Amino acid sequence: VIDHPKYQESKRIAIFLSMPDEVQTEEIIKDIFKQGKECFIPRYKPQSNHMDMLKLSSAEDISSLALTSWNILQPSDDDNAREEALAGGGLDLIFMPGLGFDKKGNRLGRGKGYYDTYLERCMKHPRGKPYTIALAYREQICESVPVTENDVPIDEILYEDC
Repeated sequence: VIDHPKYQESKRIAIFLSMPDEVQTEEIIKDIFKQGKECFIPRYKPQSNHMDMLKLSSAEDISSLALTSWNILQPSDDDNAREEALAGGGLDLIFMPGLGFDKKGNRLGRGKGYYDTYLERCMKHPRGKPYTIALAYREQICESVPVTENDVPIDEILYEDC
């Protein structure tokens, strides 16, 4: 990931904080700060499909985040001091989680449509849609993934030996 050309050229990067069954992102987050890039993480709104990408000030900033009912660390609802990526300069790159992927760039998420809805909002930003890379395990690559017209394909899927 760290040697990937899109990562190297990106300045504003959104990345998920891993759940136990996902590719672990902690080392990538540390590298984002080491290279002087800006790091944004998701804040999901329960009972909706709305998500914002909020800026982290450092890798250590993660320890100050609240744990949601889904066992995900994220900025609390009353944390309004952080920059939201689309309110500022947009994003260059989004690393995306998922449960399953196919080689056509289709992604099976957890069913709420947070990332698809967010990417639709990105397309309305002056910078346009950022490049999207899914981080996956080889076992998550399927022949085909069911999609609807609301699903936004991923630009690239990275997995072991891809």
